[in-house]
Amino acid sequence: MNRRQLEKLGVPEYAIKEAIVGVSTAASSGDLRGPELKAHVRSILNNPSAYTSDPHFAALAQTLAADVDLPDLTPPISYQTWGDEIDPGVHVQMRDSCRLPSARMAALMPDAHIGYGLPIGGVLGLEGAVVPYAVGVDIACRMKLSILDMPVETMEKNFDQYKQSLEKGTRFGVGKSFERPMAHDVMDQDWTITRITRENKDKAHKQLGTSGSGNHFVEYGLFTLTEPAEDLDLPVGQYVALLSHSGSRGTGASVCSTYSSIAQSRLPQKYKHFGRLAWLEMDSEAGQEYFAAMNLMGDYAAANHDVIHKNVTKLLGAKILAGFENHHNFAWKEMHDGKELIVHRKGATPAGPGVLGVIPGSMADPAFVVRGKGQADSLNSASHGAGRKMSRTKALERYNLKAVAGDLKAKGITVLSAGADEVPYVYKDILSVMSHQQDLVDIVARFDPKIVKMCGDGSKAED
Repeated sequence: MNRRQLEKLGVPEYAIKEAIVGVSTAASSGDLRGPELKAHVRSILNNPSAYTSDPHFAALAQTLAADVDLPDLTPPISYQTWGDEIDPGVHVQMRDSCRLPSARMAALMPDAHIGYGLPIGGVLGLEGAVVPYAVGVDIACRMKLSILDMPVETMEKNFDQYKQSLEKGTRFGVGKSFERPMAHDVMDQDWTITRITRENKDKAHKQLGTSGSGNHFVEYGLFTLTEPAEDLDLPVGQYVALLSHSGSRGTGASVCSTYSSIAQSRLPQKYKHFGRLAWLEMDSEAGQEYFAAMNLMGDYAAANHDVIHKNVTKLLGAKILAGFENHHNFAWKEMHDGKELIVHRKGATPAGPGVLGVIPGSMADPAFVVRGKGQADSLNSASHGAGRKMSRTKALERYNLKAVAGDLKAKGITVLSAGADEVPYVYKDILSVMSHQQDLVDIVARFDPKIVKMCGDGSKAED
């Protein structure tokens, strides 16, 4: 019997290899042939536990028996999509994510683009399970905006001082760290909760206050408040502001890699095709460890931004008047439709009723401070940015950073360093993205970049 005949008998795709080996050994031994062989395979399919010691088909029977109590894959749960400029491959990834046995709710944000496992911009609510790669490599990647007491005109008049504060206040690039580790209370937390966090504590301490690579940035810009905001004690007007985007650095990547590998190693054969969508049960030891490590990485990412903003503003000689922050690439325990779900927001941000956040555009486009509306179908979520529309490889082939930086300079935006894969043209139009999520968030204020610092050493993105 060949592969096609075995599939016609009902042998599942994941067990075809074992079935072919069994057919070959049975045929070569002369024990089973023709109709008798087919009948024997049917018997194994009907009751695999009875044939786990079969001289020819033990491997097939054991593979089938191990998965006999697992539910068959069902059609994907439904999800609502915001936005229209979305690659068809994103929907392929989203539908596969929505086939996970524990999937209960899902949504797709307007900045969505292809990722690993769950697409960037994907929101996925699971019952009793967590998917490390649906959180992502850069756990708790975060946006933080600080409004400063500096006069707006100083960004031009005192440009060198602004430049030096960005150049010296943080570090960019994969593996970059400070010679003397920065102080922060986060390093006094319990880093022994898992082996990975314990072993990476020293590295995390050295990287505290650094910004990584890829789309991570620290930039100064013009913050515009056009209407009084009930949660912002500032007069209407324009201000200098500092905006940063980065996450949990190398330690977060180690946490993701370690626990995703554990999850994938435990996937039953029936579900092996899920790959990076491999999950850990929340009541398992590994699931509890991952969730604890993920939450520590959330605290660490917040501390990382705190250190960056303190370092940079101190070098500038400025004081922070007010600020906003939020993170993505995380999993939250939340109640939806009367059930506790583990809500994964990979490249999506919380937008519950009244929840404040920051949604950036690109180095040439505005960011927006927003207030969530609590849209149930989005699982109280919104986009985390504009979203890429071009791969990094294509961007590097097409664009020259020096030429783009020259064009931006003429528009009043100075790029101190960046990669050609981060030029504005590789991103969707942030104004269009915002227009597609008017039912998810209200705009509170606007930030326009003026002095931009990103990784310019060619390091690959970490998130």
